[in-house]
Amino acid sequence: MDDLILSPGLYIVATPIGNLGDLTPRAAQILMKADVVAVEDSRVTAGLFRHLGTRGKMLPYHDHNADAVRPGLIARMASEAVALVSDAGTPLISDPGFKLVRDARAAGHVVTTIPGPCAAIAALTLAGLPTDRFFFLGFLPAKQQARAEAIAEVAAIRATLVLYESGPRLAACLAALAEGLGNREAAVAREITKRFEECVTGTLHELAARYADAPPRGEIVVVVAPPGEAPPASVEDGDVALAEALTRLPPAKAAGEVAKKLGLDRKALYARAMALKT
Repeated sequence: MDDLILSPGLYIVATPIGNLGDLTPRAAQILMKADVVAVEDSRVTAGLFRHLGTRGKMLPYHDHNADAVRPGLIARMASEAVALVSDAGTPLISDPGFKLVRDARAAGHVVTTIPGPCAAIAALTLAGLPTDRFFFLGFLPAKQQARAEAIAEVAAIRATLVLYESGPRLAACLAALAEGLGNREAAVAREITKRFEECVTGTLHELAARYADAPPRGEIVVVVAPPGEAPPASVEDGDVALAEALTRLPPAKAAGEVAKKLGLDRKALYARAMALKT
């Protein structure tokens, strides 16, 4: 692959989240052959290029300069290979790279992804919690009220929750999650792929207490189990739903709709619907 020639366009390149051995051969080739590499922090990515034995052609691209730099990158894609990396892991996951992809596509440029490490996915594999459905929250707001509101928005989602957090804020985050979600099973994964990798499991209350006086170092991913089974619907729930359905539907159809929605007996609901109609 030493004679690899890259076609013009955008290359989204996943980089290691800690262990440089996780850089794929394809990702290494793309980074070394790209005409320019858009990076979050050139000091961080310079370490990766030192690992590759080259300096790399880096251009800073981050929250503070993205709007100014993006048009130039898009123009270069017409004749050059532009690679995009984040400081660690897969670009676009909790960073502003999506705008570059969007504008590259709008300009008619080819967009190619080079997949690899992602802290959120790696933490899911360590946590031992359901993975058939999961919801990524990124970073929760730092302020208490905004954080509580963000947690309330996802409380009813029947999926495992995955979020990023910093060490100093971890205990407060876990306590807020316990208050907003209940004492669910959870995991705190940190330093994934590094020497001191660990994944601590327990309830949200247990984990909040564990880290209250000992904030951990390193990059942290919190994984929270989905809510338990919802309690069965009551007769009162059926009456409320029926009353609403009867404003739109005849009794038989209203009973069928509510039976399907709440898991109640259709015949009993139909009898109740007829009684409510009289």
